[in-house]
Amino acid sequence: MQVDFAAKELTVKLVYYGPALSGKTSNLRAIHWLGTSSACGELMTLETQNDRTLFFDMLPIAMSSQSGLKIRLKLFTVPGQVMHDATRRLVLQAADGVAFIADSQRSEADANRESFLNLKKNLEDNGIDPERIPIIIQFNKRDLDDIRTDEELAAIAQQSREPIYKAVATRGYGVMQTLIGLIRETWNKLEEEHGLEEKFGISPLRFMSEIESQLKHDARRAEG
Repeated sequence: MQVDFAAKELTVKLVYYGPALSGKTSNLRAIHWLGTSSACGELMTLETQNDRTLFFDMLPIAMSSQSGLKIRLKLFTVPGQVMHDATRRLVLQAADGVAFIADSQRSEADANRESFLNLKKNLEDNGIDPERIPIIIQFNKRDLDDIRTDEELAAIAQQSREPIYKAVATRGYGVMQTLIGLIRETWNKLEEEHGLEEKFGISPLRFMSEIESQLKHDARRAEG
């Protein structure tokens, strides 16, 4: 979290992590498509032949609180291919929350597991405790064949500290719910550590109500 007192702006960094082609970029593109033009800035993407996002996507979503403080959410993705580990570690620096995008296909179970272990290692290398930073998990590609069942995901959720979400990012389904969940977990942690309500007069309930009102309205565009 960064605070610019002169500009009255608070910036929160959220990172979308996961194996190659799991749908990280698709999530950000869907959020950008569903989001209102007043909230979402320009979506920046760097692509190569080897990976859909060689460096990162950044999607700033700016919202003003009733206290006059502007809250800027910056969304990043990391490249999934193994060769880009240094880039993943760099993008994770100063992250406030992480959405891990897993591929629901059974054939990708090992890739999901290796990427999640890599996430924890890179967090530790950046001096971030993996057990303290907010992490949520999205199982993407729910429209494909031979995927983990809803019952299996429910069993995983019971054994995991990370909330589980389901999505079809290419259709926009579940992406806003995932984002809202990530923002909620992250904001609650920041409130716990920094006392944002006392410092800036931003009630967590009021903040999330404003966020959810806008993003859920946008989500209905995809699911209606």
